[in-house]
Amino acid sequence: MEEQQKTVKAHKLVVNNRKTSMVTGVLDVLSFDLNAILLETEQGMLLVKGTDLHVNRLSVEKGEVDLSGTIDSVSYSNISQAKKQEESFWTKMFK
Repeated sequence: MEEQQKTVKAHKLVVNNRKTSMVTGVLDVLSFDLNAILLETEQGMLLVKGTDLHVNRLSVEKGEVDLSGTIDSVSYSNISQAKKQEESFWTKMFK
């Protein structure tokens, strides 16, 4: 069986004084409100929590998002592992 190499695309998160943020490597903005913004990035799901949060600029072509507001927390979750487990299940079923 051939091993597939996964190329990791660039992803960057810059937070300035907890008031503004610039994120690159964004695939999709899944949800946003004044207290939370959920982004799908090249490195997994990114959840930004805070108060008075706004998406100031979104460039889907470039995969860039600029955020503003008071940023209280930033957390990542890995979605690729869930996809791998699902693929493994179906692979085993049809062997």
